[in-house]
Amino acid sequence: MAKKRILLKIGSNTLTRETNQISRGKIEDIGRQIAKLTDDYEFIIVSSGAISAAKQFVKLEHNGEEINIKQALASIGQPHLMRIFQENFRELGLFTSQCLLSYSDFEKAESQENIKNTINVLVANNFIPIINENDTVSTDEIQFGDNDKLAALTAALLQVDLLIIATNTDGIYTKASIAKGKPKTITTVSNINDLVQEISLEKSSHGTGGMQSKIEAATIAQKAFIETWIVNGLKDNFINDALSGISHYTKISIQ
Repeated sequence: MAKKRILLKIGSNTLTRETNQISRGKIEDIGRQIAKLTDDYEFIIVSSGAISAAKQFVKLEHNGEEINIKQALASIGQPHLMRIFQENFRELGLFTSQCLLSYSDFEKAESQENIKNTINVLVANNFIPIINENDTVSTDEIQFGDNDKLAALTAALLQVDLLIIATNTDGIYTKASIAKGKPKTITTVSNINDLVQEISLEKSSHGTGGMQSKIEAATIAQKAFIETWIVNGLKDNFINDALSGISHYTKISIQ
């Protein structure tokens, strides 16, 4: 039987465990889960965290625009982020590769074909592609989405079986439950418009996303007939627990 393909999007809050530095323990947790699932699943990762990684090592002086500083930090942090992934995954027998993409890559047929061919070769040879936005030439995700849209576009291009977006909540909560101080997860929904009425427009502390960008990503995935799960990546074993149905998360099903 062919393995099911999962695209896992990991946000900055998950990778840092809501601190000011990348958590090696969280990356090891992700690697351990993937290692357990390799008989049945193949993984492609879209990972934020380059800027957070850089901030552990440098503080840039500047007189220019804030976005330019973030681009520079991403350039410094990306090799560190990949090194942490590579070191932790290699100890688990997993091999990684880096792919940097920008939105213009999804607008040209030739670029789309090159992306698909490259990633298919990597996955066929047991390498896990780790994708991030090419922040040197593109600023969209730095400003707006924390790689949520990038993950959805990649999932649609590769026609994956499932998009998992790891965030810092147990999925999307009902607005009424949040008002009462007792968050309740919306477990399953097919009409995305129903979710729009429930979300907060607040963005997360380390990432640039928030639930708005995740719903936009799920919309892209749904149009490509791909189911999206929004899960709590701060919890250990979050992938396995979601796949086993023993955790609370939001499933945005295909209409």
